[in-house]
Amino acid sequence: MTPEPNHNGINGDYSAQNIRVLDGLEAVRLRPGMYIGDTGKDGLHHLVYEIVYNSIDEAMAGYCNRIQVIINADNSVTVTDNGRGIPVDIHPEKGVSALELVMTTLHAGGKFGDGAYSVSSGLHGVGASVVNALSKWMRSEIKRDGKIWRQEYKVGVQQGEVKAIGKTTETGTTQTFMADDEIFGEIDYDFNVLAERLRELAFLNKGTEISLRDERSDKEVTYFFEGGIASLIRRINKNRQVLDKPIYISGSVNSTAVEVAIQYNDGYSENVTAFANCVNTKEGGTHLTGFRAALTRVLNDYARKNKFLKDSDPNLSGDDVRDGLTAVVSVKVGSPQFEGQTKAKLGNPEVKGQVETITNDGLNEYLEKHPEEGKSIIDKCLLAAKAREAARKARDLILKKTGLEFGTLPGKLADCASNNPRDCELYLVEGDSAGGSAKQGRDRNFQAILPLRGKILNVEKAAKDKIFDHEEIRALITALGTGIGEAYDYSKLRYHQIIIMTDADVDGAHIRTLLLTFFYRNMADLIQNGHLFIAQPPLYRLAAGKQQYWVYSDAEKDAKLSAMKSSKVDVQRYKGLGEMSPEQLWDTTMNPATRTLLKVQVDDAMKADEIFHILMGNEVPPRKSFIQAHARSVKNLDI
Repeated sequence: MTPEPNHNGINGDYSAQNIRVLDGLEAVRLRPGMYIGDTGKDGLHHLVYEIVYNSIDEAMAGYCNRIQVIINADNSVTVTDNGRGIPVDIHPEKGVSALELVMTTLHAGGKFGDGAYSVSSGLHGVGASVVNALSKWMRSEIKRDGKIWRQEYKVGVQQGEVKAIGKTTETGTTQTFMADDEIFGEIDYDFNVLAERLRELAFLNKGTEISLRDERSDKEVTYFFEGGIASLIRRINKNRQVLDKPIYISGSVNSTAVEVAIQYNDGYSENVTAFANCVNTKEGGTHLTGFRAALTRVLNDYARKNKFLKDSDPNLSGDDVRDGLTAVVSVKVGSPQFEGQTKAKLGNPEVKGQVETITNDGLNEYLEKHPEEGKSIIDKCLLAAKAREAARKARDLILKKTGLEFGTLPGKLADCASNNPRDCELYLVEGDSAGGSAKQGRDRNFQAILPLRGKILNVEKAAKDKIFDHEEIRALITALGTGIGEAYDYSKLRYHQIIIMTDADVDGAHIRTLLLTFFYRNMADLIQNGHLFIAQPPLYRLAAGKQQYWVYSDAEKDAKLSAMKSSKVDVQRYKGLGEMSPEQLWDTTMNPATRTLLKVQVDDAMKADEIFHILMGNEVPPRKSFIQAHARSVKNLDI
């Protein structure tokens, strides 16, 4: 049963007078990247999000609780909501319909001045007009004032006046658009990518039903979470052992609404996700700073008050109280100040204190009412503090024994001549044999080689102090120069390109995954800042007479063999890097002019966290299910 819309929101008057006009639409098609990031897959999907965000604004204002997205069979997209409907009356200053202004004029909407929204997920209020400008055609259908209104557009230009085409007792907005293939190339929406974002929006707007239907494949999903971000916490931790149920805190200060959900698990990593007006602020901001400050202070005060910490004991650090923490912080701000074009960081200074106050009051109240759960949390934090101290002692002992405090690099490292980190590359190579070939084949001016013997420690299962007991990880940390944990200093990174180069077999894939886990859990900003890469060595060498080709997949091999049309083609399969001569390794995998590198990046932090835990964590059933589900999609796997 679909819930009825809630009409108890603020700023109930929504008419043409609420629309503020700032500028025109001329530059959107000329420089689309300025408005949607890029014109690839991400930009294409961003068109859908911009229209959905307008519906989310209605939901946040309390006027919409149902949003439907349809990928039509012709690759157009329809977004429908049951909100108030975009105003269609004549704008008092511009003399045209408010709908036409919203759809054809940049910076026209109810998000400016004393508009219709106290909170909006859009920073610039440019969503509908930008989508319109970047579409071959678009159609708006509005239900309000007892009528159904329609206007159509081509590449952002209206094709006639706003007309009433029928009667209705409902309200809402339906937008249908066909993205312009001259701008985006192939128009091919990914159902799973859209579904992930829509599910996230449903978590962030509890009580709002969001559905996605793909008429190309008959796929359909519907999301509705009465528990909101507490339900999101349960999903993130679904494959983990947790201490107790999620702690949910909410409140408002002035015009800022704050929601916080907290749950501890038995792991060692922190997983905190922050949102501002439903935008995932991947680089954090003032809301995240306020939450962390309150969490550390409240848990220390509680531990002191209940004698879990003695007078002589030092306070729990921020790292201690975030060990094994999963949290979601969501704020809805009247006038958000995002830093950067991608809205990756919230900058409102007042939000820090607002989040801090609400988290402080809510968490204190929870701990007073739930002493057993409070003790479990403090015990977890104290255990983290002991592990941190053990890690510090282990690090200091290693430094003392090896003299690494004087900057001594590991003996197995073949360093490069350049001292400029921006020019330098570090190859992490599997085994001494491949390491030898890489050392001989490299360009010594800017390429350094660090051979790694065997499989490194799985940091997903290990306490932090165990990292310093592992020789290969110590060598890696020392070579990078950044340190780790409390001593980590990104500014001391010695190589701006870190390249994982392993064999094309099961062991090589496992070593690569172990290294990715290490970086993601301990040096995530190296990934975030684009420093981590995966080398792509060839799988085959095809030779016939004087012809020689290197190919990187079975499909490429089969295609090349068909093209060569010779029965005397010598096919050599390379399972190990050590099977190549130094010259071959340079030509195929290390020469910047001919090599292929895959940049490691995280598009969905929650999904990445889930996958790392499934693949590398302690729980076997989730890993078994994952392998069974994806076994058929694995390529180039030799067992």
